[in-house]
Amino acid sequence: MEDQGLNLVKLRLSMLGTLALIIGVSTVGLATLLSLTGSLNIYTLATMVILFNVAQWLMAPYIVNALYKVRRLDPDENPGLHRTLDDLSARSGIKTPKLMISNLPIPNAFAYGSPLTGNHVAVTQGLLTSLDHEEVEAVIGHELGHIKHRDVQTMMLISVLPSLFYILARSTMFARYGSRDRRDSGGLAAIGGASMLIYFVLLLFNLGFSRLREYYADQHSSLIVDDGARKLSEGLAKISTATMRARMINPSAKTVGSFKALFISDPDSAVKDAAEIAGIWGSDDDLVRSIASRRITSLDRLGELFSTHPNIVKRLRALRD
Repeated sequence: MEDQGLNLVKLRLSMLGTLALIIGVSTVGLATLLSLTGSLNIYTLATMVILFNVAQWLMAPYIVNALYKVRRLDPDENPGLHRTLDDLSARSGIKTPKLMISNLPIPNAFAYGSPLTGNHVAVTQGLLTSLDHEEVEAVIGHELGHIKHRDVQTMMLISVLPSLFYILARSTMFARYGSRDRRDSGGLAAIGGASMLIYFVLLLFNLGFSRLREYYADQHSSLIVDDGARKLSEGLAKISTATMRARMINPSAKTVGSFKALFISDPDSAVKDAAEIAGIWGSDDDLVRSIASRRITSLDRLGELFSTHPNIVKRLRALRD
């Protein structure tokens, strides 16, 4: 328990440090661009971006429900799963969210919500058919970690910042083509280039922050679920293998990437992971050990920089620690 407490402290410090970097880069970048433009138009742009993101956050649950064909899971359909959700919500110290089910064939789960709809935890049909109940329990514990840590709100807040610089870059780059003054055109080009660079840096920080939130939610599951680290490790490993099978059988399972940042596991990475461990037979623990013992290549590390989820090898190692 002492080691686990140290891991949680390190995660919190890492997240606070990353958040400070995001805010710091945004503040310095915004101040620099304001000094270059010498106008207040950027404030109007910032207001529009913020309003758009807030509206998107409020409406996101309705979009998710329509996109992934999510519906409320009636207590009579799966009373055991409802009891699990109630129990783990109480252990987490939060109000029980609405339990939803998606008819997606790939095994996955996600937490989402807004002030208009309240919080939801959704499991896919593929998750219930591919994982044992104890593994589903650990997955739900992970999703409750996202709700307890207010990850939906936090990620929405920091996503506004790169969006602002991206739109500023696009607007200035297009505006310079309509300018007859070469000095104005050069100034707009400089502002657009600087904005795009800041956007790219903030995007990398945001992705890193998202990966830290996944580790943090994993730790939450291991704390509130009995033997949660083992259960979640086995669940994540089986999600990888079952995702590839589901995509081979059902072509419609390939088009699920719109909100994949919500998922407990990136479906695109899961296919790659499954291909690399194909042919491994044995117990669930054998599967976990075989993935966790894989060597992490430079290409893996580079790919992880642009991913919303941690590398599966590093993630399983963190849980096994």
